[in-house]
Amino acid sequence: MKITFLFSLLLIIGLVFPTTAQTPEEKIQQLGLQVPEISQPIANYVKWKQVGNLLYLAGSGPKIYGKVGADLSTEEGYAAAKATGLEIIAVLQAATGDLGRIKQFVKVLGMVNCTPEYTAQPAVINGFSDLMVTVFGEKGKHARSAVGVGSLPNNMAVEIEVIVELENK
Repeated sequence: MKITFLFSLLLIIGLVFPTTAQTPEEKIQQLGLQVPEISQPIANYVKWKQVGNLLYLAGSGPKIYGKVGADLSTEEGYAAAKATGLEIIAVLQAATGDLGRIKQFVKVLGMVNCTPEYTAQPAVINGFSDLMVTVFGEKGKHARSAVGVGSLPNNMAVEIEVIVELENK
């Protein structure tokens, strides 16, 4: 009798609170995020290169310019890293055709255009990392480096490179 009751209770809970996982695309829509059009490379390179089941993304940056610690605050740098994350999602969508093909994020390199004395680079790149975990869940967690640099192309605030592993077709 107790087993039947527990089974019935679990069945009812499953019907009332379904546990269907959201796709990354559904999560993006639910959050009201706008994925931008992919920008064109600013030099002689491609936006991504696939080798086996690994997808290597070229560095991407936002349309937010300036040096964190001088022109931009840590919070503005965080917003720049989040905006870069949306650009990277657009590139991933174009490269895969389906964000559900992403098995896991492997490695992220986040570069922050900052003053020499600025030391909160990890807090800035969290703008990217937090977005990936929000959209992709556990698959969005990654190994990461967050470094400060003296300048970036066109004075963009951050540049982020990504390596993801794809599911087998």
